[in-house]
Amino acid sequence: MSDQGITKRTDYLSWDEYFMGIALMSALRSKDPNTQVGACIVNESRKIVGVGYNGFPIGCSDDRLPWAREGDFLETKYPYVCHAELNAVLNSSTNLAGCTIYVALFPCNECAKVIIQAGLKEVVYLSDKYAQTGSVRASKIMFDQTGVRYRRLEVSRKSIVIDFASGIEHALGGKR
Repeated sequence: MSDQGITKRTDYLSWDEYFMGIALMSALRSKDPNTQVGACIVNESRKIVGVGYNGFPIGCSDDRLPWAREGDFLETKYPYVCHAELNAVLNSSTNLAGCTIYVALFPCNECAKVIIQAGLKEVVYLSDKYAQTGSVRASKIMFDQTGVRYRRLEVSRKSIVIDFASGIEHALGGKR
């Protein structure tokens, strides 16, 4: 029996916003002082099958390896950091063929190779700020040749606020 005059909420998250939100939440786990990126892989049934964020490989010290962006190659983060896309693929325990990956930044060429090899079919991203770099241009060439679709997520809201205190109240039966 439904209540008369009560209708469903209209301000709920779209699927794209929800999955990008998971990617952005995952990015908050990154210890990188400059760039935090998260990724969320979703199958065709809209089930999350992998998440990841950028960081050092398991067992490598966040305190002993460098976080620098410039300097001698071995004294920068670049030879050590695993990108969010790679970690999301590696953290999955299922076949990723046909899946979609949500990520804040357009994938670099190395991540594009992983995305293609894993069988993902779509990349949804927020920012393409490195579009003119050789790395991103190479990614787009490979995606175009292999049929991997990519699209920038157009968002209608600027932010999503997560309020742990209200969430606890709601979980304990309180009204909002």
